[in-house]
Amino acid sequence: MRLEGKVALITGAAMGINGQTMGFGGAASWMFAREGAKVVLTDILTGPGETTAFQIRESGADAAFLHHDVTNEDSWDKAVRKTIATYGKIDILVNNAGTASVSKLDELTVEAWDEQMGVHAKGTFLGTKRIIPEMRMSGGGSIINVSSIYGIVGSYTSTAYHAAKSAIRVFTKSVAVQHAADGIRINSIHPGFAITPMTEQSMKARPDSLSTQIATVPMNRLGTAEEIASGILFLASEESSYITGAELVIDGGMTAA
Repeated sequence: MRLEGKVALITGAAMGINGQTMGFGGAASWMFAREGAKVVLTDILTGPGETTAFQIRESGADAAFLHHDVTNEDSWDKAVRKTIATYGKIDILVNNAGTASVSKLDELTVEAWDEQMGVHAKGTFLGTKRIIPEMRMSGGGSIINVSSIYGIVGSYTSTAYHAAKSAIRVFTKSVAVQHAADGIRINSIHPGFAITPMTEQSMKARPDSLSTQIATVPMNRLGTAEEIASGILFLASEESSYITGAELVIDGGMTAA
């Protein structure tokens, strides 16, 4: 029970329905719940989010779902106030909500740029800013920001996605330094190519993309949502008590090659 007594808020966590491909947030929600945490799942996708939270409760754990737009400051305030009212505190925040974009620079619109920066960079900023005062009052906490290997390296596409995920990476380091003395640890996770609902949609649209991705990974396979969630769990737990401002890359060796 690595998170016993802890309260966690995980954004972008709707896709965690048993029997279906899970996203990082959904897989982390199940993992956190099994390790003893009370989990608040948030997302703009209400149907699957409520189903995931219901299934977690049916398993005997404590979970709730909140509809939440991470790009909206008032929505953050409501989500935090509701969580505090229900569970009394927030020990762990996982800024996981995200979307995909594969546009090259000459194809990229201002709207697509703003959308990527909004959900990734702005969403992470708003959540971190809103949660830190609560964590400071309760003596500390752990924030895990889900970036990407595309926040570290470039590619031939995904221009705005690279920029937004890179913003998360350095933002994490900055606020980690600022709040280390408050007992608040802030780290980033950098997943490589993994099987999620979002990547499954991409593979259906471009059947050749799977073999192309696998060819770049030294371990010769894609990762799973559970493997990424295990890294998130590690940074949420006391096992990482001396780690802050770090970036945990989980990519099958891709960025090392």
